[in-house]
Amino acid sequence: MKTLYVFNGPNLNLLGTREPGIYGAQTLADVQALCERAAAQHGLKLDFRQTNHEGALVDWLHEAGRAQAQGTAIGVVLNAGAYTHTSIALHDAIKGAGVRLIELHISNVHAREAFRHHSYISPVASAVMAGFGVGGYALAIDGLVMQHRASEAVVREGRALEAPAAPEGVARLPSKD
Repeated sequence: MKTLYVFNGPNLNLLGTREPGIYGAQTLADVQALCERAAAQHGLKLDFRQTNHEGALVDWLHEAGRAQAQGTAIGVVLNAGAYTHTSIALHDAIKGAGVRLIELHISNVHAREAFRHHSYISPVASAVMAGFGVGGYALAIDGLVMQHRASEAVVREGRALEAPAAPEGVARLPSKD
C-alpha cells in the first residue's frame, strides 16, 4: 500500500480556535479524519503531520521525496501556513527532493492581505488548492491521486502525458512547445 503524505505547517495546530471566521470551526483532528477517509477511498496509507518548525518540514519533504523515488509514496499535500510566503528553504526542499506536491490553503489567500498573495511554494508545486475550507484537503488528495495515476500511465505505456481535451465550446490555449 502506497503512502500519501499530508504536512501542515505553523499554527495549524490551532485550527478550530484560531480565526474561525477565516479557517472554520474544524480542528486539526477533524482534518486528519477527513484525510484518512479520503486516503482510504483510494487504497492509500495516510501519513499526517503538523509542525511549527520550518526545519522539520524540510526534513519531511526530503523523506517524502525519497519514498516517492522508491515507489512507496505518491506525493505530498502541503499546507505550509505562513511559510508559504516566506520560505525559500521549503521551495528548495521540494525542488531538491523532486516530490510531487499540491500546495493547499484553507482560505483564499488571494482575497486576503497582499503579503499572502506571493508563494514560494507554487513554482515547485504540481497544483495549488485554495479557498475550499478544510474540504480542500480531500480535493487535493483526489488531485494528487489523479496526477499519480496519470504519471504511472505514462511510465507504463511509454508515452508523453497529454492534457485532457477541453470541454465542447471551450477553447484550448496553444501549447508553449
